[in-house]
Amino acid sequence: MTAMRKISGLVALLLCACQPTYNWRDIHFEGTNVTAQLPCKPDRTQRVVTIAQAQVSLQVAGCEAGDGMWVVMTGRLPAGADAAQVLQGWQTATWRTLQAQKPESQAWVAPKALPGAVRVRAQGLQPNGQATQAQGLWVAWPEGDGVQWANAMVYQTKIQGDMADTFFESIRQP
Repeated sequence: MTAMRKISGLVALLLCACQPTYNWRDIHFEGTNVTAQLPCKPDRTQRVVTIAQAQVSLQVAGCEAGDGMWVVMTGRLPAGADAAQVLQGWQTATWRTLQAQKPESQAWVAPKALPGAVRVRAQGLQPNGQATQAQGLWVAWPEGDGVQWANAMVYQTKIQGDMADTFFESIRQP
């Protein structure tokens, strides 16, 4: 092997070693005050879904890092919608889809958030049948005559608590 090939191989190895697993970046959702941090460059999508008998524009940002998937969703509920009921329904649907066993929840406190915010941990199944750990955050804030809500999820084979904490603590409405 030539010296140049050895050097090229060493440079490639060093460049790979310098790439961080988590490259945290701030994100903002258009038309809202919701901000978050994701550990990688997110893909984004938007679609209309029916929540609480109302059509809601759902914004989603997500990416893969550290053998996991990181996702933040947000939408605005119309005046009169019961935010607690909507968040509970969304949570139930999430755990049903994952076939989650015994989700463990704890109250979540966020600045300006409405009562009922919760962080939940569960063991479930990915669509391909593989076991996964999942953690989710459901939170809502009053906004004008309606409610802005967010759901953040992380799915990993083994969730790193400090990374999940960083992620969930970044979900805000300043």
